[in-house]
Amino acid sequence: MFIILAASFAHKGSFGGIVWDFTLRNYSDLLNPLYLKAILRSLSYAALATSITLLISYPAAYTIAFAPPRRKQLLMFLIILPFWSNFLIRIFSWLILLGRNGLINTALLNLGLISEPLSMLHNAFSVNLGLVYGELPFMILPIVASLDKLDQSLLEASADLGAGRFRSFLNITLPASVPGIITGLIFVFVPMLGQFVIPDILGGTKSYMIGNVITSQFLVVRNWPFGSALSMALMLAVLLLLYVYLRFSPLSSPKQNSR
Repeated sequence: MFIILAASFAHKGSFGGIVWDFTLRNYSDLLNPLYLKAILRSLSYAALATSITLLISYPAAYTIAFAPPRRKQLLMFLIILPFWSNFLIRIFSWLILLGRNGLINTALLNLGLISEPLSMLHNAFSVNLGLVYGELPFMILPIVASLDKLDQSLLEASADLGAGRFRSFLNITLPASVPGIITGLIFVFVPMLGQFVIPDILGGTKSYMIGNVITSQFLVVRNWPFGSALSMALMLAVLLLLYVYLRFSPLSSPKQNSR
């Protein structure tokens, strides 16, 4: 990281590489509308995909946490099962599913539900779908861990006092799961923000994220100093998110710890 930080203040050599003299131009170039657009696109994609991931993950985590022991073991196994295969293979499989001649379009055409193939690849839809799919387990598992710590007697006491299931959920279950939700948001949002494999495979040129720009600067343009500056800007965004987490997380609250 110190090498990348130092390189971010250097110049690009005539044939690539690094010329070690001090400049702030790499950071001023971050204000270029082209790169700002990629940064804003990355933030919007990561925010949207994280929100969708949470909406899908919470019901799944709730079902797993309160399932009977044997069923719970099976469900946890199914959540972890995708990790047994290579990440790239799992992302490439979406090309077979979403392509114009893919399984989904073929099924819809055969059923007569559509008259022509849907465009589901190389756009914002396919990128967000890939982001949600890739990071879903990292949201489910922390929430399950938080719900596992919930004292069941609290729910029983709430029912004895006349509270319905929904009110018990709002007053007991949901607050107990907040640490898992916050952890899941960090675990999911940060990798999504720097993702470059999924946009490269499932997205098009209009769906490139900041991770793709950094990759291009290092491997194609060979402007390592500017790529380093982009990397440091992304790292700063991650550090700010971690600060917010440590500052406002219930896990770091003195009152919470004293209890």
